Amino acid sequence: ATHVVPIIADIDAGFGNAEATYLLAKKMIEAGACALQIENQLSDEKQCGHQDGKVTVPHEDFNAKIRACRYAFMELGIDDGIIVARTDSLGAGLTKQIAVSKEPGDIGDQYNSFLDCEEIDPATARNGDVILNRDGKMMRPKRLPSNLFQFRAGTGADRCVLDCITSLQNGADLLWIETEKPHIEQIASMVDRIREVVPNAKLAYNNSPSFNWTLNFRQQVYDAWAEAGRDVSAYDRAKLMGIAYDETELGAEADEKIRDFQRASAARAGIFHHLITLPTYHTAALSTDSLAKEYFGEAAMLGYVKGVQREEIRQGIACVKHQNMSGSDVGDDHKEYFAGEAALKAGGTHNTMNQFAAA
Repeated sequence: ATHVVPIIADIDAGFGNAEATYLLAKKMIEAGACALQIENQLSDEKQCGHQDGKVTVPHEDFNAKIRACRYAFMELGIDDGIIVARTDSLGAGLTKQIAVSKEPGDIGDQYNSFLDCEEIDPATARNGDVILNRDGKMMRPKRLPSNLFQFRAGTGADRCVLDCITSLQNGADLLWIETEKPHIEQIASMVDRIREVVPNAKLAYNNSPSFNWTLNFRQQVYDAWAEAGRDVSAYDRAKLMGIAYDETELGAEADEKIRDFQRASAARAGIFHHLITLPTYHTAALSTDSLAKEYFGEAAMLGYVKGVQREEIRQGIACVKHQNMSGSDVGDDHKEYFAGEAALKAGGTHNTMNQFAAA
C-alpha cells in the first residue's frame, strides 16, 4: 500500500542566503512538502537547537528567508502552504552581524539593543573596533575571538518575542520556540506577549527527547511543593531521577503532569501542534538493546518470539509479514502482468508468509 501523509520539511536555516533558501524550498515543495520549517540560526554556524554555541541572524535576514519560502509556494501555485518559523534565540547568546538600523527604534535598532556593550571614550578606541551609538553614548559590543558578538545575559525571552512577532508579520503561519525545558508557564509567558501584538498567534512545540522529562517534571513538582510550604525533606532534588521515587506521591504527580502536558500547554500556552523529534531513534535503540540481552541471554530465541513476533501478531502489526512490506505481493502482480502464466511468483505454497495468514 502507499501511504500519503502531510510532510513538514525541515530546511534548517535555509542552507545559504535567501536565494538558496528559495531554491531549496521549491525543491522540497515539488517533492511533496506542504509545510516548511525554517529557523533563525546562522546557516554556516548551525547547531542543534538544544545545544550551546547557537548564533542567530538579524530579523531582516531571517524575514527575507521567510519571504523566499512564501515565494516558492506562490510560484508553484500553492496558496495554502504552511511556513513554520522557529526561533532559537532563547538559548542563543551570539550573533555574527550587527543589524542595519536606519532610524532609532526600527527593527535593526531593536536587535542591536540586546548586544552586550561597554561604554568607551572615543580616544581609547582600538583599531578594528566596532562602535555603536546608543542614546548618545559610544558603545563597543563585546566581540569574541571567533568574531561573533555577544548578547546581554537574560535577553533571550525578549528576543524570542520580537522574533515571533516579526516572523508572523512577514509571512509565517506557525511559530516554534525552542526551549531548554518543557515548562508551560515559561512558554506561555512569551506567547502572552506575542498575542498582545498578534492575537491569533499559534505555536508548534517540540516535545523533544533532548529534555529529561522525568527529572524536569519531578523538579517542577518539588519546587511547587516547597514554595507552597509542603514538607519535601523526603526528597533529594538533585537525585529525583532515581527509581526510588517512581512510586512516590511526587513521582505520581509529575507523571500526571507529563501525561497532561499536551492538553494543558495547548490551553494555557496556545500550542497548536505538538511534535516529537526522533522518537523512533530511541525506541529502536531501546528495543534492540532489550532484544540483544534476551537473545544472547537465557531466553535465547524465546526472547525474540515472546518479546517481538508474538506481540506483532497479536497487535496486528503489518511488519510481521516483512516480505509483503518490502513489496513482494506487489511484485507478484507485476510479474503476472508482464509474463502471464510464465510468471514465477513469490507468493506460492512454499512462502513462509502463509504462516501469518490469520495474523
